[in-house]
Amino acid sequence: MVLQIIFSFPTYFPETYNFLSSHIPHITVGTLSLYTLFLYSQGRNTTRERDLHARTFLLTGGFTPIGLTVLKALAERGAHVIALTSANSTGAIDDPRIELIVDVLRNTTSNEKIFAEECDLTSPASIEAFCKKFVEGEEKRLDGVVFMHEYAHVGVLGLFRSRKALQRKRDQLTRDVSSLSTFLFTTLLLPCLLTAPVERDIRIVNVVNRFYPAAAAAPSFNPGFESFSDSESSESSLPVSSTGKGIFLSEGTRALKTVLFIRHLQRILDALPSAQVPKTSSASSAVPVVKTQKSNIVAVSVSPGISRVDTVSGMLGADWSLGSSFSVLGLLLYLSLLLPLRIFTKSPTSAIQSILHALFLPTPFKIVASDTPAPSTSSTSSPSSTQTPSKSSSPNHAVPSIEILKPGALYAECAVVDVKISPAIKKEMSRLKPNSSSFGPEKGKTKQKEAEETMDLPDDGEYGGEEVGRKVWEAYEGALKIWQSKEKAKAEEVEKAQEKQ
Repeated sequence: MVLQIIFSFPTYFPETYNFLSSHIPHITVGTLSLYTLFLYSQGRNTTRERDLHARTFLLTGGFTPIGLTVLKALAERGAHVIALTSANSTGAIDDPRIELIVDVLRNTTSNEKIFAEECDLTSPASIEAFCKKFVEGEEKRLDGVVFMHEYAHVGVLGLFRSRKALQRKRDQLTRDVSSLSTFLFTTLLLPCLLTAPVERDIRIVNVVNRFYPAAAAAPSFNPGFESFSDSESSESSLPVSSTGKGIFLSEGTRALKTVLFIRHLQRILDALPSAQVPKTSSASSAVPVVKTQKSNIVAVSVSPGISRVDTVSGMLGADWSLGSSFSVLGLLLYLSLLLPLRIFTKSPTSAIQSILHALFLPTPFKIVASDTPAPSTSSTSSPSSTQTPSKSSSPNHAVPSIEILKPGALYAECAVVDVKISPAIKKEMSRLKPNSSSFGPEKGKTKQKEAEETMDLPDDGEYGGEEVGRKVWEAYEGALKIWQSKEKAKAEEVEKAQEKQ
């Protein structure tokens, strides 16, 4: 009926407009089709909401386009947000641009608890100093950590890249450092998180790029870090080389390693003796804890999709903040493709929906009957999403099950994604011997390493299983030790040079 009405339009136009009127149905149908594609490309919006007053969040990458959108969303809901920045990323702490952004956010959101703190994520010493300051501070409450810095695209397509071999090494170093900084940051904050009251709902959200399927479906997967490989342990690890990798596989490998690390982190949290959540009494209206959550700390990965600002512009070298990787040709191509990019790629507001979904979804022991929302009837929700029945104030009134946050899972398009690891990868990883040179950070990690070795981690079979996750964890530990030693040696050389002057 609708199409019949549209195609009858030309009969109502004067003959002088015959040419235009004859094409009105096609223009209308084409416009509606483009708008439908636009809505589909933007993905799902979260149906959840959450009051974040009196809750504290740490945010890395908070001054990137998507990071600013997340920062604003948290601030609008009353959260106390600490956004990290450094001179090597978006600006130093005393940069007028950073001060202006913070002031504008405070005024527009009516939230004075927005702060920018300096922490160089490319320096282990800077990360350790910030974490020590935070853990030893008077106000060390922490309800969540959102790692946004690994979402930023690294690497420019070969057509827009000069000095390709040198640029590949620099790009890989940036990828490795960003991943290791997440690992170091997480493990240094764990003592603070583990000693928090068990009633506190703590979430670790790691945002990754959309190219992880390229690595998951590849015939081989290397958990190691090319920039921080240990030649002495070459017999117990896979050959580390990315010179033959394309940009999508390199980015996908980084994202997949992060997803596997987060899943294994959740296994460790659930296996710790202190991992517990409040028990509910028979008279309580809270939902009893189920098997899906054994710790009040929930770690998840989130893939926001392909953002035209954070992903496509970096891929084409159209962002002038890239320095030597900036490409005028890439910028011109980006501007010429701006209309289709607006249709087929995500805006920052659309990209953060899955992140907000992971932050807003309730956990089992936080669901109260009086706050139970209506169940989502969207056909696109994942069947693997964890659900639990909720109680009702009336015993005769049945309330449908509602979605809860699944610990250790990967979320995309506001739903759980079941990453299928290639059987060849599982077989390849099972042949790896334990890396004897892999140790955790020298400060605060020895006990955690010993605890992991002695605790029994069940093989849940998710995302390659416990063995794959353990190999990835060991690769992080080994590369972190090498990174720390290299940075320490550089710092000593700088001090010697300054003393000579």
